[in-house]
Amino acid sequence: MVWSLIRRRRAVSGLPVPGRCAPGRHVLATERLLLFTPRTRLDVMAALAASADAAAQRWLGTQADEVLPDPGVRRALLDWRPAGDDGRRVPRELAEPYAPDPDDPLLLVCVCRSDLSYAGALELQHRTGEMGGWLAPDHRGRGLGAELFRAGVELAHTHVGLVTVRAGAEPGNTASRRSLAGAGLVPDHGPARHTLPDGRVVDAVWHRHDTRAPAHCC
Repeated sequence: MVWSLIRRRRAVSGLPVPGRCAPGRHVLATERLLLFTPRTRLDVMAALAASADAAAQRWLGTQADEVLPDPGVRRALLDWRPAGDDGRRVPRELAEPYAPDPDDPLLLVCVCRSDLSYAGALELQHRTGEMGGWLAPDHRGRGLGAELFRAGVELAHTHVGLVTVRAGAEPGNTASRRSLAGAGLVPDHGPARHTLPDGRVVDAVWHRHDTRAPAHCC
């Protein structure tokens, strides 16, 4: 369930700083985005809200218990700024701290550096090197997808120490494929069919990015 993502920890405030990662927590920045391991329930719920609309779910196929069906709730979550960073008092249930489970994929929420609005999220399967990501409706069509996936490549190679990072997309998902190419990923061989989390089986094309010198800075 969505709420199973939440673990209680000490409350936090202030945006995390790139280059100051902690065990199990990562922070990266691109020209226009700041990406970080969620710190609060609000961060997690905003990441889910960014991908819950029908246009995103056409491609993502998220499990039903992680999709927020109410458009009003999604809009309200995305209207917030990260807890403590816009002067508004976040409701207590959304301000509860979040602690990532080391067995789960790495999830990074992303915000626009210009106004701190929630912009989407990045997910990396740190054991297999498979990457995915999405943008909130108001942040699509701005070229941010390439920045999002460039951050994913950096996360994989220089934070996690992976030699190869891969990403799949449906052949008709031209926006994602364009963003992956813009992030430097190249076509790769892979299964022609892929099962989404909701059970749908779709056509798939694959992309990859390699490095000769992975690091493990975190």
